[in-house]
Amino acid sequence: MARHLITSAIPYINGIKHLGNLIGSQLPADLYARYQRGRGHEVMFLCATDEHGTPAELAAAKAGKPVAEYCAEMHGIQAEIAKGFRLSFDHFGRSSSPQNHALTQHFAGRLHDAGLIEEVSERQVYSNADGRFLPDRYIEGTCPNCGYEKARGDQCENCTKQLEPTDLINPRSAISGSTDLEVRETKHLYLKQSQMKGKLDDWINSKTDWPVLTTSIAKKWLHDGDGLQDRGITRDLDWGIPVKNGDADWPGMEGKVFYVWFDAPIEYIACAGEWAEANGGDWERWWRTDKGAEDVRYTQFMGKDNVPFHTLSFPATIMGSGEPWKLVDYIKSFNYLNYDGGQFSTSQGRGVFMDQALEILPADYWRWWLLSHAPESSDSEFTWENFQASVNKDLADVLGNFVSRVTKFCRSKFGEEVPAGGAYTDAETALIADLTTRIRAYEGHMDAMEVRKSANELRAIWVAGNEYLQAAAPWSTFKEDPDQAATQIRLALNLIRLYAVLSKPFIPDASATLMTAMQTQDEAWPDDVAAALELLQPGHAFTVPDVTFRKITDDERADWQERFSGTRD
Repeated sequence: MARHLITSAIPYINGIKHLGNLIGSQLPADLYARYQRGRGHEVMFLCATDEHGTPAELAAAKAGKPVAEYCAEMHGIQAEIAKGFRLSFDHFGRSSSPQNHALTQHFAGRLHDAGLIEEVSERQVYSNADGRFLPDRYIEGTCPNCGYEKARGDQCENCTKQLEPTDLINPRSAISGSTDLEVRETKHLYLKQSQMKGKLDDWINSKTDWPVLTTSIAKKWLHDGDGLQDRGITRDLDWGIPVKNGDADWPGMEGKVFYVWFDAPIEYIACAGEWAEANGGDWERWWRTDKGAEDVRYTQFMGKDNVPFHTLSFPATIMGSGEPWKLVDYIKSFNYLNYDGGQFSTSQGRGVFMDQALEILPADYWRWWLLSHAPESSDSEFTWENFQASVNKDLADVLGNFVSRVTKFCRSKFGEEVPAGGAYTDAETALIADLTTRIRAYEGHMDAMEVRKSANELRAIWVAGNEYLQAAAPWSTFKEDPDQAATQIRLALNLIRLYAVLSKPFIPDASATLMTAMQTQDEAWPDDVAAALELLQPGHAFTVPDVTFRKITDDERADWQERFSGTRD
């Protein structure tokens, strides 16, 4: 039994996330976690809300609530929506937790002791209209590299180039829109990432199995222009983790907090501490290589905009501490999911958001479409026409239709129990051989985290059962040879259980429904396909389930397309 530590990029606290955020990190991470559990492995799947920084302050102010109260409320809302999408986190934590406060301050102290932090007097943008220093991401302007007009002062989300606020053309406050900005002097702590460049380069070069998307972004930040730059880890804000050197005060840093990019990744570790406190477990065996984590396989899932922080900054923090923390083994990164001719946008309220999606249809419909169209090799696009076609063809016509035809026919001819029948013919033997090949391929794609290929192979496994059923035609066979028809239906009923087990990572609710209908709790993975298709023995009772998946009508599609054509209020 292997041990898998899995983390998803932690969503920001300011509002409900859209479907692009979901497929960019949390959903594929859940797919992988569910698959590894299904194979019998030990899994620790962690996520949290990212709660510090100016966006939280602004969102709280807009809501008319104290920032701590706002964050607590939004954490509850995001946790509930995650449950709605059946995201199987072992713990869904908070970056504002006491554990993350203590651990962030601990890392800062270790880095300081290692000579990797220096105090820098810098000139920072101050907004006279807002009466405050502006964090980099709250200065907007035109990117000097690609011309994108809404680039932020820390990074252009269009071309991913790292920026400084002074690089922007026509800068303005993202809070008020004011251009009445001036540069004032302030002191901050910097992480001397540049000293870690060689070590980081060697580490990334050793990851020959990583996706090209991941390594290309990391190497671009390492080598383009002046290469990896030192980066500020503190900010002039009220809300955040107070700057301390371990437990001690940090002279000259009074009233400052750690920058959110520094403390947020540390929450992955702190989240395990939160889990341990809530459940009485041992978190260090997942995170400390001197406490058992040397045999853990650690996988991160994220959108491409998060890659620089997870391939460079967070590893620099861990390596620089000089302590035996577990480094990531594999980073699965994703391109963007676009929406109906444009971009999903949380800040602009454009697209379908997670709560809205669940109001329209159950989670499995969305899970299947998003995963089967995951933006792995390039950006992909959500359209309502494609969503309707995929649900109707894959879920309703292929999987749902198979389940309905088999169970209803059996009930009408043999009753609600598995019929006996006789020995398999060449047709059944050929199907078992084909399924064995396909299931091994499915496992290979899932192990490699090839999400789209996994979905395609799973659909092909469903199709194989349909093609067998169509060729065997038990409704015709029954007229001439009821015993042979019983054999065919016995195999088909066992296929339903097999489909439930294989499909659980993608569509967990439908899987549970099929397992209940087949009146079994045996979720054993089909290492031996022939044996798996004999698990439900003659006389085993079942029930005919309700419609597994319903079709989306043209009127519904048109209504939803119109409803979500603008922006969210």
